Formats: sequence, C-alpha cells, structure tokens
Amino acid sequence: MLLLEFLVDGTAIPEVDFDIGPSWAGLLPISDKANESRQLFFWFFPPGPEGSLDDLIFWTNGGPGCSSLEGLLQENGPFSWSWGQAKPTQNDRSWTNLSSVLWVEQPVGTGYSQGEPNIRNEEDLAEQLVGFLQQFLEVFSEMKGKKLYLTGESYAGTYVPYIANHIFENPDKLELDLQGIWIADPSLSWDVVQEQIPAVNFVHKYEHVFALNQTAMKELDEIALRCNYAGYMDEFVTYPPKGPLPLPGKSTFADPGCDVWDLIFEEAIRVNPAFNIYRIFDTFPILWDVLGFPGSFEQVQLAPVYFDRPDVKAAINAPSDVTWSECSNVRVFPKGDGSLPSALTVLPNVIEKSNRSVIIHGLADFILIAEGMTCTFFHLFSSLWNGKQGFQTPIEDDSFIIDGVGALGNSHTERGLTYVEVALSGHMIPQFSPVAAFQSMQYLMGFRDSP
Repeated sequence: MLLLEFLVDGTAIPEVDFDIGPSWAGLLPISDKANESRQLFFWFFPPGPEGSLDDLIFWTNGGPGCSSLEGLLQENGPFSWSWGQAKPTQNDRSWTNLSSVLWVEQPVGTGYSQGEPNIRNEEDLAEQLVGFLQQFLEVFSEMKGKKLYLTGESYAGTYVPYIANHIFENPDKLELDLQGIWIADPSLSWDVVQEQIPAVNFVHKYEHVFALNQTAMKELDEIALRCNYAGYMDEFVTYPPKGPLPLPGKSTFADPGCDVWDLIFEEAIRVNPAFNIYRIFDTFPILWDVLGFPGSFEQVQLAPVYFDRPDVKAAINAPSDVTWSECSNVRVFPKGDGSLPSALTVLPNVIEKSNRSVIIHGLADFILIAEGMTCTFFHLFSSLWNGKQGFQTPIEDDSFIIDGVGALGNSHTERGLTYVEVALSGHMIPQFSPVAAFQSMQYLMGFRDSP
C-alpha cells in the first residue's frame, strides 16, 4: 500500500499528451529517526522495454542547489521539454532505456526537499544521501542488491565522487552494488585550473564565435602572460606527466588582476547579449524555457515554471507549499562547502574501486572548460590512480566515434578511467548531445566495449 502513496499516473502528467508509463515520486527522509524532518524529493522510473532489470542509475544535478528535475525534464528522462520546445516530446535517448533511474533533488535545500540545510562538507552530504537511499530501499525493496551507477553533471563532479567514496568505504551501509560513476562537465578542482588557465586559449580557439575586438584580445593576452596562464599547457601538460603541476599564482581562484574568465564574460555579453556560458554558440533570440533558465541568466516568465505549477505538483506528489525553482536561493551549505575538490581527495580511490569511470566534457562549455580538465585530474599535483599520475599517452583527435555518425570528439581510456570530449556540446551533454551521453553510459554499464 505504501507504494501507492508515491505512484505517478503516466497518463496524467500536465501537458504530456502521451503515456510515459508508471513511475513513483515523493519525499523520503534522510534517516530512520522518528523525529527526522529533513526529506529529499525523488522521481523513480522503472526500466523501459529495452532496459536492464539488474541495474539502477542515480542522477543528481549540481549547483550547489540545482534541481535534478531539470536533468529529468531536459536531459535524460523519458519525456523532454527542452529549450524552445512548444510541448513535451518523447525522449528516445532516455536513460530508462538502459535501466531503472532515480532522480533525486539533493542536498536538503534543493527543489522540493524539506528541512533546514545543515551540511558542512561533502562527507555530510554523502552521509545524508546514503541515509536517503537506505529509506528508498525500505520502500522499494525489490531494488536491493541491484548494480548501482552514480551520475551527474557540473558540481556533481564534487558530489558524486564523495558519495561513491562513502559507499565504497562503508560497504555494509547500503544494499546496492556500486559499479562506477559518470560525471559530465564536472567541477573537480580549483577554479584557477578549470576556468582561468584555459580561458584565453578557449577564446582564441573560438575567436570567430566570441568576436571580441583586437583591443580586448590584446588585453587578455597581456593578462594571461603576466599571470602565468600563457603557455601553461605547453610547458606543464606532457605525456606522461613530469610530476606535480604548480599553480600559476598564489590563489586557487585567481590572483588580483588575473581574473580573465570574468573579463571575457563581460566582453562576450557586450558583444552578444545572448552569450550563453553553458553553450557558447547561442545568439538571439534566446529560446523560451519552461523552467525559466535558458542560458547565462534566469528569466522571469509570465506563466509559472513547470515544476511550480499546482497541477504538476499534485501529479508528482510534490509539496504544494514549496516555491520551486531550478536552482535554489537557499544556501545548501550554510557556511560553504568545507571539502577540498574531489580530484585532490577521493576521486582516485573511487576510480580504483570502480569497474569503470567516465568523465565526459562538452567542448562548447565555457563555465567549465574542457582544456582545464586536462590540467585538473590528469596532471594536477600528485594525484595518482592505479599507481600512476595522469594519462601516460596523449588523447587522440577524432577518437570518440558515435554509431551512425562518426567522429564527434575525442576519447581516451587508461587504468579504469575513460575521458570523453564531445564536439558541439555545451555543459549539459544529455541535453545538447543525447546520443553521446547515452552511448557513453552504455559503455559505463558494460553494454558496449568502447565509449
């Protein structure tokens, strides 16, 4: 009877004019304590006709504080209402075609979740998420023992490795068999590495897209030279690595006068007011977004955003008194995230303990730049996994092959880690390049031999 409390009628989702099949959604607590007030909202779908009955994919968006329902509705769910679409459509690259999928709004303070946020760091976050999963398995006991895959994007590059590490290091806590992780355009390291060092190179690579004037370009080149960004990749990123990489200055963000990323953003917006940090190719008109966040800035809409509509809340068993927004105004880490970046801490251990790990990055993403990924984990500091630092051989061009398409970026696998770069895709790869996301997930789950 308890399952009926969470049942979602697949024929009664507002604006969806096709049957998406049965699913279950609602709130579950993060612990079994009698007075537990903190609850996370989830939406759980069983596998479609082609999906595996033996596996479970967990998905989280990033932020911190951005809702995983954005991932469900606009990236990898069974129905899609993406930017510019007049109405929802069926998603033939839904991850439910792979297995059961669990989208969770976490941590507390995100989306429909309930209670006061109190986490101090990623260890606290992992503890609460695993507590939620324990409660989920008590309700959906048929999922116990399934193979688990932790996935997400953006700040989930911090969330997911810490959650995975917590599960690996506490094997008796959760009756799921963690197999590996998949993280897209992830935040793994210091801002200076993922944003500042590669920013000017990125503008030069896409010079005709940014269309900045020569005065602005000259200023950027001068700052990059003065701040030790210029030539950094050529000098320090070698295969195999020569050793730990130095920071270009004293700051893990940017030394005074060295914040080229924000300077580029200001110039780009001046030239192209529709400039989208998540996909640099966008220009006017900015597409309408049913979730109210179609680019660099949130947009005010005449109608409520989809998940803030009363009829939608009723259909998916969501609390009616919550004002839902794609990214929360609540500080989900009340005093900031006290954890170090995952690449410098838990990620090597997670890769070693996983069957496979996939890091995938859109080449048209400016908020987290693909070239910064090369610095971030493959060469930064002394991060080792499976006995060596970084990749030992270079990433080959045009090595990511999409079935029926051909080369659509680059791919490289060493010692249990697969890194994929996707041409034309921005930050949200399942949204911008759903076939690439789907194929790389098939690889993670062992359904194919190469990504």
